[in-house]
Amino acid sequence: MKKQYIFRLAIGIVFFALLSWAINCAVNPVTGKREFMLLTQSDEVTLGKQTDAQVVEIYGLYDQAQLQDYLNNLGQSMAKLSHRPNLQWQFKLLDSPVINAFAVPGGFIYLTRGILAYLNNEAELAGVIGHEIGHVTARHSAKTYSKAMLAQLGIEVGGLLSDTFREYAGIAQFGVGMLFLKFSRDDERQADALGVEYSAKAGYDADYMANFFNTLERLYPESAQSGLPAWFSTHPNPPDRIKAIQSDAQQWKNKLPQKKLAVNQDQYLSKLDGIIFGEDPRQGYVENNVFYHPQMKFLFPVPAKWKLNNTPSQVQMFTEEQDAVVLFSLAKASSPTAAAEDFISNSGAAVKNRQSLRVNGLQAYSVTSDITSEGTTIPVISYFIQLDNQVFTFHGYSSPEKFSGYLPALTTAMKGFKRLTDRSKINVKPSRLIIRKTSRSQTVRAALNEFGVAPDKLEDIAILNGRQLDDTVAANTMFKLVEK
Repeated sequence: MKKQYIFRLAIGIVFFALLSWAINCAVNPVTGKREFMLLTQSDEVTLGKQTDAQVVEIYGLYDQAQLQDYLNNLGQSMAKLSHRPNLQWQFKLLDSPVINAFAVPGGFIYLTRGILAYLNNEAELAGVIGHEIGHVTARHSAKTYSKAMLAQLGIEVGGLLSDTFREYAGIAQFGVGMLFLKFSRDDERQADALGVEYSAKAGYDADYMANFFNTLERLYPESAQSGLPAWFSTHPNPPDRIKAIQSDAQQWKNKLPQKKLAVNQDQYLSKLDGIIFGEDPRQGYVENNVFYHPQMKFLFPVPAKWKLNNTPSQVQMFTEEQDAVVLFSLAKASSPTAAAEDFISNSGAAVKNRQSLRVNGLQAYSVTSDITSEGTTIPVISYFIQLDNQVFTFHGYSSPEKFSGYLPALTTAMKGFKRLTDRSKINVKPSRLIIRKTSRSQTVRAALNEFGVAPDKLEDIAILNGRQLDDTVAANTMFKLVEK
């Protein structure tokens, strides 16, 4: 009944959207031109709220209220100057080391602590925030979503009842996939121009936005365990981007009445003093093929040559071929048996075997089952293990043809789960940024040597500060350093 309702509702949504488009295309708030769009503004806000809840749950907010407020206040002041000031804008700082910022429809903007670390003044920050506001005001995400939805559904006026459509009933299922949609270079160029416009109108020197892209081009693509893509993975780099930004910035300087535009380098850098830099091992880390979680005090082995992706809500382990996966998370149940029953009930699993057991002295329950979805049956091995007052869940699965061959690897982590008692593994600390001032006028290289930066880290720290090693800096110039 529920599936039929969702299916009928989805047909209605898409048919109404297509009909509305045929009669009157949406007007882009930035260009004033009519364009194809499946989402109304109300749809955008609904999708944004749904996605926001998932983003916060999966990736987590950075736990520093003052920095969160600072980011939100700056964003709100700029959003009021945008082409869509009436949206209920929200600006959030994610606890991720990945260098990225992104937006979802409806006015939800996210920056990672990783990108804050590589920005060097408030003008650069304003440029990035303005860029992401631009993606929303120009409806880039909504437009990309509309095209993706159309392509996935294979929608034709005479084919609304196709099997393909049944797999994609409703916009809610798109979820955090919004974060991985790749913009076009034209969209990126327009977002750059809007970023310059909004930051300049807010009183910032938009020239500095180009400096951040210089920094990005000096960084090679990085992979991290948070599951988020890096900037250029979702934001293609248009040709002559930096020159275009500088040209736009000069044009806005000529248009605006104020002669002195803000940079606010010291004010910005002072806010970064103590921010976590890179992965935070307290939220889990891998060492010698073992995953340790210091805060929850457990460990489990990782299958040899498997990749691991760690997020605040789930740990994912998978083969290089991605043909076998183990998912690990915290269950919302009071016991392993209750967690197993919830899983069976909610998934509709066809149980083949189930038993109560102990894993390294801990109460546990295992279930081997088949789960059928969209006509495909997937074999799954599940373990539910209690540690103190929490129950942890493992689900391992592969194709029916490969499941038995992968079973030993799938159960490696499950059978190896145990309490963490080694204080050296528990008492790990993350690296943090610290802010130091130069004592005199000197080159960046000399300053970093004076700060005690290791020779093999000189170039990395220079990039972190948006400088070249041979640049000359004045006395009392602030630098970001990494303290372990």
